Amino acid sequence: MNEKIPLKGVVLDAPDARELARFYCRLLGWQLGTDEEGWAVAIGPDGSTQLSFQSEPAYRTPTWPSSADQQQMQVHLDFLVSDLESAHERAVAAGARLMEFQPQPDVRVYADPVGHIFCFFTD
Repeated sequence: MNEKIPLKGVVLDAPDARELARFYCRLLGWQLGTDEEGWAVAIGPDGSTQLSFQSEPAYRTPTWPSSADQQQMQVHLDFLVSDLESAHERAVAAGARLMEFQPQPDVRVYADPVGHIFCFFTD
């Protein structure tokens, strides 16, 4: 098979899909697409990238950095920003939590309201 298959988006579990989709729309300045009970979608600026959210009643918040005896992070999201300080202010205002451990000077690691890890970084 020589067909190239593009990644359209990523799906994150959450106790309330609609609430988490709204957080990411505030954080990133994206538009809210599908907005149904149990499923919501945040659509990126050009429409080619989406973050989808599904409600999962048994959702468990991951830990970061990892710990062998707790729920480990399965994936994290990276976002390129031009200014870490203004991106930080936006993240905190949207409801993100700055993580205590910061591995690199040009990266900021955050947790969204339900504990998914995401990073802002500069080029």
